[in-house]
Amino acid sequence: MATSKVLAGARVVLPTGTVSGGRVIVDGTRIVGSAPADAETLDLTGHWLVPGFVDMHNHGGGGASFTNGTVEDILHGVHTHRLHGTTTLVASTVTGEMDALAQRAGLLSELAEQGEIAGVHFEGPFISPCRKGAHSESLLRHPDPAEVRKLIDAARGQAKMVTLATELPGGIDSVRLLAEHGVVAAIGHTDATYEQTAAAVDAGATVATHLYNAMPGLGHRAPGPIAALLEDERVTVELIDDGTHLHPAAFQLAFHRAGADRVALITDAMDAAGFGDGTYHLGPLEVVVSEGVARLAEGGAIAGSTLTQDRAFQRAVTIDGLPVEDVVTAISATPAKVLGIYDRVGSLEPGKDADLVVLDADFALKGVLRKGEWVIDPR
Repeated sequence: MATSKVLAGARVVLPTGTVSGGRVIVDGTRIVGSAPADAETLDLTGHWLVPGFVDMHNHGGGGASFTNGTVEDILHGVHTHRLHGTTTLVASTVTGEMDALAQRAGLLSELAEQGEIAGVHFEGPFISPCRKGAHSESLLRHPDPAEVRKLIDAARGQAKMVTLATELPGGIDSVRLLAEHGVVAAIGHTDATYEQTAAAVDAGATVATHLYNAMPGLGHRAPGPIAALLEDERVTVELIDDGTHLHPAAFQLAFHRAGADRVALITDAMDAAGFGDGTYHLGPLEVVVSEGVARLAEGGAIAGSTLTQDRAFQRAVTIDGLPVEDVVTAISATPAKVLGIYDRVGSLEPGKDADLVVLDADFALKGVLRKGEWVIDPR
């Protein structure tokens, strides 16, 4: 059972900045402002304390798929990511038959209602065949608002986000439908122009699904969706910082143009995350993972990632050279705000869930606390 504890001596990253030799007090499942008399004290001098990571785009891990796996598989995948600091996770699906996606949404919604995941993200089937990436082209369809509504209804209030190619027939109407139902409309796997992207944002789209990937490149005469998404203050951009999906210069350009308050660091993880090289399936497509890079067996397109958020955090600080506070914002606070759950997670503040990560001086993960319980005890 969760007990009262004082985590003392670490560099604690708060919304207002970093406090050296700070402390975080936990009572039961929550962060509190004062320590109960029976609280145990854990000395974390020389470490960092940061909020638990929030991943709003994740397809699986530990050898398990959120699209195809059983309940036990899904829970195993979720636990795998918790071992890497992700205390809040949205389960993402990939393109499939509509009835199968609706059935999967029902299963995932039960896990969301139980608090195991933070909701459902539908990536596909409403995406462009020109930018399909690791999605089965034969199963793609236009974003008919009635079909979009079918999926969000199947998720019973647990649908958090739908990725759409908003330039397709029905795209703008579907964006409006999603906005009306409190579901994030994300622009991705798109062949849209700059003007079409801007129109979708005006209609209510607020997220760029893995910016740069599965969309036209940035051009000086035809700037395309990247420029439209980066320049609009209403849009949060997802970035995959694994060294494979993005050149470091492209990552830096997006991060510094949008700012930490508009960047969500995601994994876009598939089954192999936290598991290893081998042959897997992403929906109906075969994926080969070699040296940690996932590619379709046929055609070689990148097929998600094997990234975990502890590695993304460490890379962002040590290789990309970003301030720790900015990385905390992008990996915890910003995605929590996008998902509408910042009142519960995403920062170390009294009243919020006791979700936090302990990192050593080199930003390697040493401890994970979720709702007051150690997933990994730093001792």
